[in-house]
Amino acid sequence: MLIYGRNVALEMLKNSEKVQKVLLQKGFDDKKILSLLENSKIPVQIKSKQEIDHLAEGVHQGIILYVRDYQYYTLSDVLSDSPSFIVMLDHIEDPHNFGAIVRTCEAAGVDAIIIPKDRQVQVNATVMKTSAGTLNQMKIVQVANLASTIDYLKEQDFWVVGTALEDSVDYRKIDYSGKIVLIVGNEGAGMSKLVRKKCDFIAKIPMYGTTNSLNASVASGIMIYEVIRNRK
Repeated sequence: MLIYGRNVALEMLKNSEKVQKVLLQKGFDDKKILSLLENSKIPVQIKSKQEIDHLAEGVHQGIILYVRDYQYYTLSDVLSDSPSFIVMLDHIEDPHNFGAIVRTCEAAGVDAIIIPKDRQVQVNATVMKTSAGTLNQMKIVQVANLASTIDYLKEQDFWVVGTALEDSVDYRKIDYSGKIVLIVGNEGAGMSKLVRKKCDFIAKIPMYGTTNSLNASVASGIMIYEVIRNRK
């Protein structure tokens, strides 16, 4: 997998065993990154701007990293560490939303993120870049079926909180003190009907302006930190 950009490169190079090769644009002058590369055994190649431009699909800032593909965790891996807060994504399609949610989860200390294998953006270069490299510190689990996974987590004493505007309660009126699975729905369709039926609570973020909904990653951030606030 190719990732590019100075911020994500800086984070990745701090955990350099996942980096296989680095391409630098001729004249690259970021001293922090150059210092990390000097103290590593990572192969470095100097390329022209044209060569870098040809490889990168976005703004590269003069650096491209070849990194190993993300290795997903299993649900058993996650549960063995006695988690108390898991975020589940119900078919998020935008890699920028996914990456932003990953970054928020890592910052808030969420134990893991669960995603479906189908009809969901997977970990790719855009997700990695948007997360600013925090994917290295986040456990992400792929599952074949969200509904059966919810059933299993309920057996492990988790309470399931979904998010929707209809037939829901103010997100500030829910008790998040127990073991929580927070479900974030698809950007357009929201949660699927079956997933919604599995929820113990449906939370909504009140809208006071003319906008009737929030971006998925913004809504996730509000909900995640409300769960954290209730635990302090």
